[in-house]
This record gives sequence, C-alpha cells and structure tokens, in this order.
Amino acid sequence: MLDVTVPVTQRLAITEDIYIVSLLGFGHSLHPTCLPSTHHSTSSAYLNMESDYQLPASKLQPLLDPSKTPLVLVACGSFSPVTYLHLRMFEMARDHARFHSNFQVVGGYMSLVNDAYKKPGLAPALHRYEMCRLACEESSDWIMVDPWEARQAEYVRTATVLDHFDYHLNQLLGGVECPATGEKRPVRIVLLAGSDLIQTMSQPGLWSEHDLHHILGQFGCYIIERAESEIDESQLSDSVHSQSPLAMYRNRIYLVPQLVRNDVSSTKVRLFIRKSMSVEYLIPGPVVKYIRQHALYQDELGPSCSTISTPFIQASRSPVLKAVPDSSLPSSFNHTSTLQVPSLISVNQSLLKSILNPKKKP
Repeated sequence: MLDVTVPVTQRLAITEDIYIVSLLGFGHSLHPTCLPSTHHSTSSAYLNMESDYQLPASKLQPLLDPSKTPLVLVACGSFSPVTYLHLRMFEMARDHARFHSNFQVVGGYMSLVNDAYKKPGLAPALHRYEMCRLACEESSDWIMVDPWEARQAEYVRTATVLDHFDYHLNQLLGGVECPATGEKRPVRIVLLAGSDLIQTMSQPGLWSEHDLHHILGQFGCYIIERAESEIDESQLSDSVHSQSPLAMYRNRIYLVPQLVRNDVSSTKVRLFIRKSMSVEYLIPGPVVKYIRQHALYQDELGPSCSTISTPFIQASRSPVLKAVPDSSLPSSFNHTSTLQVPSLISVNQSLLKSILNPKKKP
C-alpha cells in the first residue's frame, strides 16, 4: 500500500485498482467534522472486501402489515457502559413509530464507536460489545449489537455506518420478509439519537454539510428528548433556519418526547462506580456483573485499549474508509453521556453533589 499526501488533509490510499479516500474527522453520530466530505451513498466498494463479518440478523422481524414501511433503528455511540436509557430509547422510538407513522419497526441495532476514539472513560471495544450483547441478549427480541464499527481500527463516519447497514440489510439480505405478499421488502434505516444531536447539527461548522444532507436526506433521524437537552422545534421551522438541512429535511426528523423522565447516563454510572456506589437498576443486571468481573471504570482513564481489544480488532480488520481524529474538535461529543453530573431521575442536585464529593472533616 502506498500513502500519498494530498490537499485538504486527505489521505489517498492506493492498493491495486482500488482507491479509498479517507478524511480527518470523527465517525459516530456526535462526532461532527467541519471538513468537506467525499462520502458516497453506496458502500459496496469497500464492504465487499470484508471476509469473516456478517451482520447480525437473527432478531429481524417480518413485515406483518404490507401497507406499512419496515423500519430499522440504528443507535451509534460509546455505550460505556450501556444503560437502561439506551434500551428505552429504542422502545420509545418504536412506540412513536407505531402510533404516529406508517412504519413498522422490524429491528434495532447498537453500533459502538471503536477504540480509536480515545475518550476518558471509554472501555475497550471488546468489553463494551460484550456488555451491550448481554444487555440485549435476554431483555429484547428485536434489538441487536453490530460489531462492525467497533472492530475497525480507525474512526468511521456516521454516514458510512448508516450506508453499511443499508448495504447489508437491503443489498445483501434483500430486505425483510413480508408473509402477506410472499416477497421481501426493502427496509428504511434511520439514526436513533438523543436531542443533543439536533443541537450539534444546528451549530454551523460542527458537521460536514454533505454528511448532514446524506444522513437526513437519505435516512432520517428519530430524536429522543433528553432531560438536559430540550427539543427546540424552531430549528426545524421555515423561519431563519429555512436553508439549513434540519429545516429542509424536517419531515424526516421524528421528535420523541420522554413521557417518563430518565436522565441516567453512562457518565453518571461510571462516576457512581468510581465512588463505590451501587449502580443496580440503572444498568442491566448482567452488565453490572460483567463490570464487577472485569473491574471496569475504577478510574476515569479506564483500562488500556491496546492489549485487551487488539485481538477483537484484528479478527476482522477490513481496509475500509480510514479516518484519523481531528485534534481540533472537542472530546466531549458523545450522545450516550455528558460531562456534567446533573440530577439523576429527580434526585436533589445538592444532595447528590454532597454524596459524590464529601467534604473532609477537620
């Protein structure tokens, strides 16, 4: 392989007759980049290079009503660790789709950022994958964990992740079964995220304009209201934001309010663990047990990713679109957690603060 330096901090990797352009930038839904994107709508060129990978599809459900459109929800994030709120986001979106749209949700996927996203508190990808798998294994008959993004050696853009699902679900699998007609129907894929996603998308320069048009125009989003990030529907209106992708594709952005407030986050769970506090009933029981067995999150830096997750990455390392991190971007973009420690399900803030940061007695 020959690496050639080209303008706009892009790297052109040349191998035989295959040309792969990789961009600087972050690869998951809250890893925007201000650099121009050369992302394409089809991912078959590099996905065909994969060898041992297969998209989990055992929980995909058939389309029961042929008058509806089959829908697959994809949540991208760190999941360090996965919480009940992550699982609830899928359920809330499915309820909203059932009551307020012509969709039938036939499946859901968690896609984990890989170890190249070196953020404090990020457990190795292998551990995060296992925790998500344990969380979904017995508790859900339709949510699955896709290891593809987590197994890559470098960042993968959100648009690329969605194209990955589109390729495997619609081109390789041919969609989902529709028993009433005896045929397969192509699935609609949407990004599932918290309302903080809308806030980042509305800030000029944080996202590639091309990626926004691709994500919103081709796929769309289900946005779940978060306690710390209220949904501002004015961003989707015809007023001052009328030229923004958010306004242009507002009919493909589905806002889902939380009927039962829950602001549990991975950040708070990690903090509780470091303070030797119980996290029972904040995260699934098997995940609690796994964290104890592997002594995860004992400090904010977390265990080294270099030794634990290397076999997991090398097991299916594929020559895909490569991206290296842009050090100029903030490290706090993560839709599964925040860097603040606000109240936890209506717990008094000052009380929580005094518990987590007790003053030393003289």
